[in-house]
Amino acid sequence: MSALLLLAAAAVAAAHPAPPPAAEPAAKPADLPRARLPGFAAVLADQPLPAGPAAWAAVPTRDAWAAVAASAPDGRQEARWALALGHVARGRGADALGVLEVMGADDPDLVLVPGWQRARGAALVLLGRATDALAALHRPMLERDAESCLWRMRAGEGIDARAALAELRCAAPALDARAPAQRRPFVLAAARAALAAGQAAAAQRWLGALADGDAAANLLRARAGLALGQYQPARLLFARANETGSAEERADATLGGVELGLASKTLAPGEARRRLMLLQRHWRGGTVERRALVLATDLSQSLHDDAGVLATGAILFRYFDLGNDTASLAARMADVLARALAPTSRMPLPAAAGLYWEYRDLAPGGAAGVQLAEALTGRLQAAGLYARAADLLQVRLDAAQDVERGPLSVRVGSLRILAGDPLAAIRAVRASDGYPYPAAMQAERARVEAAALDLTGRTAEAVAALEDVPDSVDERAEIYWRAQDWQHLVSVGEPALPAPGRLSDVGQAVVLRHAVGLAMLGREAELGRLRARYAAGFARLPTAPTFAMLTGDPAAVTPAALARAMAALPSASPAGAFGDLLAGGAAAKPGAG
Repeated sequence: MSALLLLAAAAVAAAHPAPPPAAEPAAKPADLPRARLPGFAAVLADQPLPAGPAAWAAVPTRDAWAAVAASAPDGRQEARWALALGHVARGRGADALGVLEVMGADDPDLVLVPGWQRARGAALVLLGRATDALAALHRPMLERDAESCLWRMRAGEGIDARAALAELRCAAPALDARAPAQRRPFVLAAARAALAAGQAAAAQRWLGALADGDAAANLLRARAGLALGQYQPARLLFARANETGSAEERADATLGGVELGLASKTLAPGEARRRLMLLQRHWRGGTVERRALVLATDLSQSLHDDAGVLATGAILFRYFDLGNDTASLAARMADVLARALAPTSRMPLPAAAGLYWEYRDLAPGGAAGVQLAEALTGRLQAAGLYARAADLLQVRLDAAQDVERGPLSVRVGSLRILAGDPLAAIRAVRASDGYPYPAAMQAERARVEAAALDLTGRTAEAVAALEDVPDSVDERAEIYWRAQDWQHLVSVGEPALPAPGRLSDVGQAVVLRHAVGLAMLGREAELGRLRARYAAGFARLPTAPTFAMLTGDPAAVTPAALARAMAALPSASPAGAFGDLLAGGAAAKPGAG
């Protein structure tokens, strides 16, 4: 029988051959996350969403942990859920969020369950992560849920006060279901939202439900009275909060006293700012510091103190999430910085440069920012503050891309030379190597590097840096002149001698330098030819005696006479800007006089 079955199977296989194996897909779709402990998401989704204290069954923490520890895999998520609800009921946001995240990792379907998202949103509110909390609580199934509306109001009071107040109608059943002590954080949030929305009288009505000795409530009552012009009651309430409140509440009361003094015109702006500075030394962080910084910035602006505006505004900009106010503050800081750096500003130039260096992240972007930096760099250079000008340009050089680095490296290198730091100039040029700069820019970079090398005493390297620079005779002659290398000066300078006739200052300098070289080498015949060629051109010039002495009797060229001749040479350098750079760098060397 088995043989017959085998034959039948073979016949079927021959009549119906197996299809070829399917080709492997080019890329497998990502596997869906697999649940380690599945099933609880469906159970939780079918449970009702109670409001008020019933939403957060507070099982004793020790019992809840014991239940988790003793649970079997099929009951572990339920035990964790009870633990998480208890943490929310006790205000332990971090603990609650940790348990919920573990639950979600073991069953990814929980992210689809409204109850789990509501608990996660409440935990995030308790942690102060308002934006994340609103994202969790704004789910379709939670939009009309009273408990979710209440937590959304509490989360949103510092982001959008009017939107937070709009949640109160929906949240009323959840708020009413709580005992007075449990309502307190939500009532305080509603009062803060009302104050932020400009509804001080509504805030006072909300606060009427809280105890008379509640320091947090008294702070809000004082701020509401301040907004309504009720200065005397507000002063008393601030004083009471300062006596009984926490450290943060006392700082808030101090700030409120400053705000009250300014509003009632019993405190001068200067004294108010001094008190704010003192407050900032003792309290950092939160809404108190933010409000203090905003007020201090406004006071500094009213006192026309640009440095003060930038000092406090920069802290706001760098360390606080200002939301929609970020752009307006950035524009305000950029305007203040531009005004402080303007040529018409009364601020001393070194102080203005220090402001830019400290607050350059607040400078305007784009072309306006470049123009501001360029203007300041020009002023520093004109004032001889070459190192500070180079520092400003170095920032741009470090951030520049591709060929833009070429001209910036030339400017930074030149300023470093003029500041007496040729080694830094060499680093600036060499650090920007590796780009296909145009030939003219390559030549400029080589000239700066050659000047810096010469100033460090590396004459041979300086000349070598000019090898590929076309028409660099004048630059090489300048290097040899300063090194008193008469042999090379004469050999390089011979082809560069000007035509006979009328001589400019530069032409005179070229001829006289050549004459000095020949005289130092004792080449009488060549001096005679030089005299014959240029005697007529020098005849009516102030440098005629010097020319005659240098090209006359070599015995007359004594050290004293040579020194007088050198002093009488025209100041114009045949090498132009290259010569000026060498002269400026030499003068800037320590001990140069």
